Amino acid sequence: MAAKAQQQNENPIPSVWARQQREADQPALSRSAIVREAIVMLDADGTEALSMRKLGARLNAGATSLYRHVATKDELMELAVDEVFGEMAVPPADGPNWRAAAIEAAQAFRATALRHPWLASVLGQAGLAYLGPNLMSYSERLAALFTAAGFPEPDRAIDTVLSYVIGMSTTEAAWLTTVARSGETEAAFIARLMPAARQAAADHDHLVDSYGASAATTEIDPVGIRNSKFGYGLEVVLDGLALRLPR
Repeated sequence: MAAKAQQQNENPIPSVWARQQREADQPALSRSAIVREAIVMLDADGTEALSMRKLGARLNAGATSLYRHVATKDELMELAVDEVFGEMAVPPADGPNWRAAAIEAAQAFRATALRHPWLASVLGQAGLAYLGPNLMSYSERLAALFTAAGFPEPDRAIDTVLSYVIGMSTTEAAWLTTVARSGETEAAFIARLMPAARQAAADHDHLVDSYGASAATTEIDPVGIRNSKFGYGLEVVLDGLALRLPR
């Protein structure tokens, strides 16, 4: 028994949610304050710019002080992911109206992912983040929604919707990050990019017409275009899921 306990201590599960939080030596420096500041840094500069040293400097604390609350950067990312999931709304389960509720939940996820452009790209790398309380609560509410809808395997329906939303949000967030770095509005950036895009598409019969149509548009509405693309794909996904419901 003692040998087994020693082995567990030597090979701990690599997740912040799988170990007990130690008592803080600095009451003024809380885990929640650390996570909030980390999210500010992530939103501004992305995951590559975040380090325990830089975060400590922002909080006027040494990296050693941070490690008393968060053991590694990976744990910090787990905490940041879970904190952001607390912003996502999922409507109450309503069987007959499951489709409208699923759309609302998907749109809430997308909106959160665009507020925090780093989120969608790190979900597959955030260790055991799904053990966090906010993510657990989010998953439970989605499970209730799709169970009430009558899906025999609600977890598969959830995975299907989230795979679409995460994929689209990852691409969209990356695009918006590129636009933000240009210092221009999205419409101005697209207008400046269009000549190069039309030239690249010139020898591709199925693409040249669409770029020509874009060039003929006097007022570009990039937000409306992105919303329409996301909504179209989501409707297609839900159409397919609806076919899986028992008749």
